[in-house]
Amino acid sequence: MKQAILLGFLLGVCHGAANAASVVPNFTRGQVTSETTTRTEVTEIIHQIEYTTGTSYTVTGTNINIPENPGPGSNYTMITPGEPFQFSETYMGPGIATETKIERTTITDSFTTSLSVFTQ
Repeated sequence: MKQAILLGFLLGVCHGAANAASVVPNFTRGQVTSETTTRTEVTEIIHQIEYTTGTSYTVTGTNINIPENPGPGSNYTMITPGEPFQFSETYMGPGIATETKIERTTITDSFTTSLSVFTQ
């Protein structure tokens, strides 16, 4: 009989522990701080090539006799021999006219701090 009472008491205590009361926080206020650091790195490579498909011939000068239809191999003579003169002849055939290469890297660093304050 003593064992039955003891067993009943133990079962009652264990049964009561399963019905625990709800937990209520006992703080009144608090805060949370969050920090985020981000780094972004972008590398751009630009390679531009411009081509010509025809030909170009240019002649300029001072104190130079330039024929009506100048061309490579034309004969140019001075208007007044012995006087100062300037002469420029440019010929561009088909092919690459210009080539541009650009490589650049952009780095962006971002730092964010967030503060949350809460009360109950």
